[in-house]
Amino acid sequence: MVAMAYNFKKITVLIVENSTAMFDLTYGVLKQFGITDIHSAFDVESGFNKFQDVQPDLVLIDWLDEKDGGLRLTKKIRNPDSSHNPFAPIIMMTGYSQKRRVLMARDSGITEFLVKPYTAKTLYDKIEAIIERPRNFVKANGFFGPDRRRKKVNYMGQDRRQGKSKPRTPAQIAKERRERAKSEGNA
Repeated sequence: MVAMAYNFKKITVLIVENSTAMFDLTYGVLKQFGITDIHSAFDVESGFNKFQDVQPDLVLIDWLDEKDGGLRLTKKIRNPDSSHNPFAPIIMMTGYSQKRRVLMARDSGITEFLVKPYTAKTLYDKIEAIIERPRNFVKANGFFGPDRRRKKVNYMGQDRRQGKSKPRTPAQIAKERRERAKSEGNA
């Protein structure tokens, strides 16, 4: 049993999974978390229709057997023109863990990525991450979804958006800092 910091009794979850066995497993895990309002769909169209009808607080989507079905469903949910809640958290569950697939899922607008087979703790951690570390949403160049940048980087180079300067490597930046510190120490 997973130690839980949250009470999930009042949330509604939609599981879109084409494998009955995986649906049953996920359903059982969510029940262990105290979630009782769980709905199911097994393909893109029924998944989107159920999403619109049920208005879930969380959506768990499989990659689906249809060609990139889980990605298409994610994009439909993220479309502000046709979706009642394009901000709904989406966890993509899949057995495909290649970097290319992870990036495709991220770029479709998922909130979290969960590789099958997974443990109850891993699923709980993903749900907890959605609660504890919510991300801003971005709308740009055909993308609408959670900000894809997860790392907070203290960028030390020039702001290239302001001009046409060439990017500097970390080694160049370090060298410039050493030279600046050296010259300030001698002044």
